[in-house]
Amino acid sequence: MTPLSRALKLHATDDVAIARNAITQGTTLDEFGGLVARGDIPAAHKIALRPIAQGEALRRYGQIIGFATQAIAPGEHVHTHNVSIGTFDRDYAFSSDVKPVGGALQPLTFQGFLRADGRVATRNYIGVVSTVNCSATVSKRVAQHFAAPGALDAYPNVDGIVPITHSFGCCIDHNGEGIQQLRRTIGGYVKHANFAGVLVIGLGCEANQMGALFVAENVPSGPMIVPLVMQELGGTQKTIDAAIAAINAMLPQANRVKREPLPLSHLNVALQCGGSDGYSGITANPALGAAVDLLVQHGGTAILSETPEIYGAEHLLTRRAISREVGEKIVERIHWWEDYAEREKGSIDNNPTPGNKAGGLTTILEKSLGAVAKSGSTPLMGVYRYAEPVDTHGLVFMDAPGYDPMGATGQIAGGANLVVFTTGRGSCFGAKPAPSIKLATNTGMFNRMRDDMDINCGDIMEGSVTVQQKGEEIFHAILRVASGEKSRSEALGVGDDEFVPWMIGAQM
Repeated sequence: MTPLSRALKLHATDDVAIARNAITQGTTLDEFGGLVARGDIPAAHKIALRPIAQGEALRRYGQIIGFATQAIAPGEHVHTHNVSIGTFDRDYAFSSDVKPVGGALQPLTFQGFLRADGRVATRNYIGVVSTVNCSATVSKRVAQHFAAPGALDAYPNVDGIVPITHSFGCCIDHNGEGIQQLRRTIGGYVKHANFAGVLVIGLGCEANQMGALFVAENVPSGPMIVPLVMQELGGTQKTIDAAIAAINAMLPQANRVKREPLPLSHLNVALQCGGSDGYSGITANPALGAAVDLLVQHGGTAILSETPEIYGAEHLLTRRAISREVGEKIVERIHWWEDYAEREKGSIDNNPTPGNKAGGLTTILEKSLGAVAKSGSTPLMGVYRYAEPVDTHGLVFMDAPGYDPMGATGQIAGGANLVVFTTGRGSCFGAKPAPSIKLATNTGMFNRMRDDMDINCGDIMEGSVTVQQKGEEIFHAILRVASGEKSRSEALGVGDDEFVPWMIGAQM
């Protein structure tokens, strides 16, 4: 790519190039032998480089992204009107591309909070967690009380009071997979290192009983983890009063912590992308992948997720699996999602949203290939079910839907203490108690949404910086935010409403 290139071919075997900016009909692309655009090509969209027959596979990144639904001539716009998803065999080649993690590096640290039990936090919140939708209003009212001006001035080391509320918790099989997953998710938040203390508030008659939750998730009650049941306390206002009193008792203890230098092995970073576009797989996602490689080299952990958004690219992960067993877990999850989509009379290819498609992404195969770039190049060390505690260092994968808040909820429940989120269309996202860093894939959106975006990766497409250089910038931003620097979403106060558990099983 040069500053004068109008489009970018990403791999020698690709059938398409990506428009760096909008290309008008009749434009000659000298970099492709005088190829003439047969129609307008929007920015980040694809232009055909050769004749493609109906039914023939198309490649981007050197990988299949779909199949032509009609003959496509060189210079034509390639998108949903002439391409669709199709079936094809993947060569999983388990563990064939495992590369050793780089050699010893100069040790780096970040300024974190070391809890008494050895867990490490990047933030110091108190949480107010609902067991059921019926206690959500109480939880929010309690948090609102402490959001008043001056309410926490005496406790400068406490970052705030966070309500963790949701719309579930009842009318579900009391012993089924759905309630087990909900309890695992709530339990992960209750025990999260970024909470110095937690109130757990229930109604009393819900399926997700307080006692069963505490037993199933091995949650110890005590002065810093306090259960409250509305029906036992006498209703809404009495529970609010009791909760405020409990938090006032927690605050002095929560305020005693101070940041100290800690090794990067305590960083557990959730990888997310949302509102993706045709630039995502060229700029922000591979740059985040470069940052992940650096994090892993320093002993940290990165959690890739969103199973429907690795569909069609899972064979790239199985090749990096540290063992065949780990690789097989990825394949098993892919087959589960295929069966799930068929059972629900849907299609995994429904995942690209209208915004994704407007941004140049045609099929889930194309979206997935760009999404997997977030994972970098290090070995895949483990595969986890939704919200399971992550107990492995290095790159791991967690099963989750492609809905960003739902995926991030599972990752944070699994222990992620920071989120890095790439976006091309402009997702406005936060995920308390974990701080969220947002990466813009293109300069235009970054400039429009500077209040929400932390880092611009569009300069990669402009040729002024390399993927590796941007990865180093992201890596150092991770260290700064983990050490207490506020991300843009934190400065805006975003993140109180992004707890979205993945509910499976019938609602009765």
